Amino acid sequence: MTVQSDAGRRRIEELLQQHEEHVLKRWLEIAATTPGGHTDRGDMTARLTEIYQALRQSFLGSGDTSDLRGLLAELSRSRARQGFAPTETANVVFGLKQAVFELIEGDGDTEGLKGFIWFSRTIDDLGLFTFESYATAREKIILDQAEQLLELSTPVVKLWEGIVAVPLIGTLDSARTQVVMEKLLQTLVETGSEHAVIDITGVPAVDTQVAQHLLKTVVAARLMGAECVISGIRPQIAHTIVTLGIEFGDIVTKASLADALAYTLRQSGVQVTKGRGTRVTVRTEEGD
Repeated sequence: MTVQSDAGRRRIEELLQQHEEHVLKRWLEIAATTPGGHTDRGDMTARLTEIYQALRQSFLGSGDTSDLRGLLAELSRSRARQGFAPTETANVVFGLKQAVFELIEGDGDTEGLKGFIWFSRTIDDLGLFTFESYATAREKIILDQAEQLLELSTPVVKLWEGIVAVPLIGTLDSARTQVVMEKLLQTLVETGSEHAVIDITGVPAVDTQVAQHLLKTVVAARLMGAECVISGIRPQIAHTIVTLGIEFGDIVTKASLADALAYTLRQSGVQVTKGRGTRVTVRTEEGD
């Protein structure tokens, strides 16, 4: 750094200290007029004040910016959760350049203008860091939401004492299979169920990969001492399974959830008989 640029930097540091209240007030006004800047004013004031103090502190001593970057990362995460755009978040940081430049230009400060080039590059770097932090935070939010949707789309319901069911809707991929397996095994442990029905009525197509995912789930349930029945084998799916040569081995398959429930009830020692009309009589078989 040359003597002139070093003197310009010192001048910027002096201006930030001497006109702190003015610069902060102007920065907050600029941030408020930025698209997406209409946020809680008290919260924004507190955040910008902390960032301003951390920025000044980073200019001293060894120039450590860890605290400053930590505050900017938190600002990015907060605005990502609130739904602001990344450019709107970065522009809040860039607004400090305008506030400082207006101060220098108003006073006709020659030394300040020389140092402003260095200051502008510093703020640009911080703005880019804010943009990257926002992108990382937003990606994590999207991943968390995707996991929550997976859990919501794979419910495990109790059909009868000792019988649970997993109604699947949509495509079954590796990530979803993992969620299905974990939820099914957890429910088997909590309920002590010995039978599980995996219903694929809502699965649009069954290929080799989907079949492998189903087999993994069945094997995992068997290791927990539960037998699985796969229901929802429609004619189209049955034709595809035969065409692809997919083998389910000794796994019981049924055309509908009702058939699967009737089968598991019989396996559980419950006798189901039709009475008059549409009544169904359920009688538990007694041991000898």
